[in-house]
Amino acid sequence: MDSNVKVGLFGIGLDTYWLQFEGLLANLKGYQEKIKNEIVAFGIDVADAGMVDNPIKAREAADFLKKADVELVFLYVSTYALSSTVLPVAQQLKVPVVILNLQPVSQLDYENFNALGDRGKMTGVWLEHCQACSVPEIAAVFNRSAIQYDFVTGYLNDEEAWNEIRSWTEAAKVAKAMRNNRLGILGHYYNGMLDVYTDITQQSAVFGTHMELLEMCELKKYRDEVNDSEVKVKVDEFRITFNVSADCEESEIERAARTSVALDKLVEKRNLGAMAYYYEGETGNEYENIVTSVIAGNTLLTGKNIPIAGECEVKNAQAMKIMAEFGAGGSFSEFYLMDFTDDVVYLGHDGPAHYAIAGEQVKLVPLSVYHGKPGKGLSIQMNVKNGPVTLLSVVEGTAGIFLLTAEGESVEGPTLQIGNTNSRYRFSIGAKKFMNEWSKQGPAHHCAIGIGHIADKIEKLGKILNIEVVKIC
Repeated sequence: MDSNVKVGLFGIGLDTYWLQFEGLLANLKGYQEKIKNEIVAFGIDVADAGMVDNPIKAREAADFLKKADVELVFLYVSTYALSSTVLPVAQQLKVPVVILNLQPVSQLDYENFNALGDRGKMTGVWLEHCQACSVPEIAAVFNRSAIQYDFVTGYLNDEEAWNEIRSWTEAAKVAKAMRNNRLGILGHYYNGMLDVYTDITQQSAVFGTHMELLEMCELKKYRDEVNDSEVKVKVDEFRITFNVSADCEESEIERAARTSVALDKLVEKRNLGAMAYYYEGETGNEYENIVTSVIAGNTLLTGKNIPIAGECEVKNAQAMKIMAEFGAGGSFSEFYLMDFTDDVVYLGHDGPAHYAIAGEQVKLVPLSVYHGKPGKGLSIQMNVKNGPVTLLSVVEGTAGIFLLTAEGESVEGPTLQIGNTNSRYRFSIGAKKFMNEWSKQGPAHHCAIGIGHIADKIEKLGKILNIEVVKIC
């Protein structure tokens, strides 16, 4: 992921307090500096607008953060502050505001506090720990002003709170990566898959992704230019990355390698970060020779976080890219079958796959027929490593685009040895309910599968993009 992401930070307080309570402002600024340094340690650029303690400074902070072009803003509630010092900043920025309700400590030392004996000093110490006081006020004003926000509540050394903050920064990185991504569309949709068809204008509007329409003749040109030494290097890469079956004919390996080199050149020339593809033509034409030899090369690209989705599933290429940018992989998948005895669902596809999340080295195997598609060639056989997984689908509903996600487990058991990716997945709500609830949301029949439970990060991405996220389990 691109680490050059900038977030905003500003603290809020009340200037009336500073002359009343000695040392209060300095302590609060110290806490804000700690917060800034922790976020910077995540690999994030922080535009720190300092302490905002009156409406005039609020305007200045808003101008500063707007010029910084931040992805989101962390609002540190340092002590009680007037909502009039917060609203002007949020109104100008028009980015999500994450309210940090972070006390200095998890528990006040009540005995020492009450032993201070000076009610003025005691009030100053209390104000140093009364972050929660402003939280309902800010929420009330933001609700009435239709400003998007969320909370992180805890204390400065609270691991759970910092995991939340880190997740927000990761979501900001992904939002920027999606906005800067160029997604190639090669060929055309698989005819008749109405669920796969998409509005690419909406995709660009929501994610900021540039859609690059590609022609098969360009890929053919690059393929025609491939020389034997390039093929040899690519074959060596195949043998290192894949467990190449002895059944694979050398001519088929070289055919796939030649196409893989051409795909690399297409990606480089067009500066692509993802691609969706599909092509059908007259039997035996040159383009068919190309499209029946793309799976190995597209798997290599997908494993390098340049996800490639078959059947021209643009929405799923977007989902795979999101998962890849979160560092979760993101493999092209569809529902294969259900095992009601073991209460699991099988998902897989006939390639490409994300080899970095495989349970064992990915096999490169020959297929005598591509089911539902023309031709024959090499394919990928793999299973996703056992452990926690997250499913993601980019869905176009009647009210626009939303994200559909679910968390489950990749579990042991028999898989289908058919030259496809496929794994067994168990969900906390059971296979039947999962299948029903997932399908009712109206996704395409494809989804992206990544390792780890990252639905909370996907939910944060949805808030940054201002779209709904539906979590099934």
